Amino acid sequence: MNWRVKLVLISVTIPLIYECFKLGGLYFRQTELEQSYALRSSVLRSKYDDELKKRYVFELETEMKLSSHTYDNNALNRRRDKNAARGYQRENATLLMLVRNMELEGALDSMKSLEDSFNRMYHYDWTFMNDVPFSPEFIEATTAMASGRTQYALIPSEDWDRPQWINETRFEEALNTMEEDGVLYGNSKSYRNMCRFNSGYFFRQKILDDYDYYFRVEPDVRYFCDFPYDPFRIMREQQKIYGFVISLYEYENTIESLWDAVSEYIEKDGGHDIDMNSNSYNFLTDKSKIGMYEPVTGSHSDYNLCHFWSNFEIGDLNFFRSEKYIKFFEHLDAKGGFYYERWGDAPVHSIAVALLLNKDEIIHFDGIAYEHQPFNTCPISTTLRMDQRCRCDIADEHNIGITPHSCLMRWWKNGSGKSFLREDN
Repeated sequence: MNWRVKLVLISVTIPLIYECFKLGGLYFRQTELEQSYALRSSVLRSKYDDELKKRYVFELETEMKLSSHTYDNNALNRRRDKNAARGYQRENATLLMLVRNMELEGALDSMKSLEDSFNRMYHYDWTFMNDVPFSPEFIEATTAMASGRTQYALIPSEDWDRPQWINETRFEEALNTMEEDGVLYGNSKSYRNMCRFNSGYFFRQKILDDYDYYFRVEPDVRYFCDFPYDPFRIMREQQKIYGFVISLYEYENTIESLWDAVSEYIEKDGGHDIDMNSNSYNFLTDKSKIGMYEPVTGSHSDYNLCHFWSNFEIGDLNFFRSEKYIKFFEHLDAKGGFYYERWGDAPVHSIAVALLLNKDEIIHFDGIAYEHQPFNTCPISTTLRMDQRCRCDIADEHNIGITPHSCLMRWWKNGSGKSFLREDN
């Protein structure tokens, strides 16, 4: 072989040998990195393994208090068992959505989020309501998304549309004034129909007659974590009537005369249905400083504007069907404030349950992480977030938690929950 050929072979071979050594080094480094990842994963898996955590908690001589907002002492003992719902006896309850055909994509997003985090284990019914007939496309898509049975209801006109006794001239003037003042949904007629329907008529729909509980779901919401329990069962076992996740302040320019109507009703009731010794009246009226925070918004009445955000609510339908609630609603409805102003169902529900229920009949579902734009909630505890497979950020600027515009701390003080805040009262 002549020397020129040898030279060519050497020039080709040397780079190949170099690349082989280089790739070999990369392989060993990659293998080492993968091994370190595997070790780290194993450590984390052991750290957060349900059985180990459960054994650790039970071995403690004193109760462990999580660094979180939860007041469930057994939060870490609730196992995420994939087989837990096999043969499960569901509660007499339904998932309920008031939705329009045009909101199909948002409805499907909400359904998928709730199915993945909760209902795939339990298969509760889905009930959909609309003031116009549902389209075949809507029915087909939502039926395919649901793990449980689906049913659809057309709301009667007399339950949805503006009542004839509303003064049309005054109503139109109110729309124009609120639009000029930049009030949220101030010029919307359909929004007012929705608020009145959710306040006084949703529970009267025949399709709900056979149910005891409902879980309100809206389009375009998210549930960030696996549910640590069946909230319907919690409602029944703990004898709760109303459950919420987020509490915040209402816009006063939408409910300027609402508290006047409420005060009038309290006086008219004379203690028959409203027990000031056991209810949550102080939650509605306490304007004191709590911790570092004064109320972030002032009001011109005794009402501090705190309410439960009703886009997430779990409730006992028998309460809303009761004579005491219907009397309360009809008193408010007769004032015309749903149309002459823009009373929302959130303050109406909140004031009703705060006045008419024992404070211990209301529950804050602090174990459920939820988002309805622009606000969300997320568990503070790292262990809880990992245990419930959460996909949320506690540092998110929209996490309302115990921020100044949240009323949660007022609920802890004046309602049911953080009892240590009430020990000196």
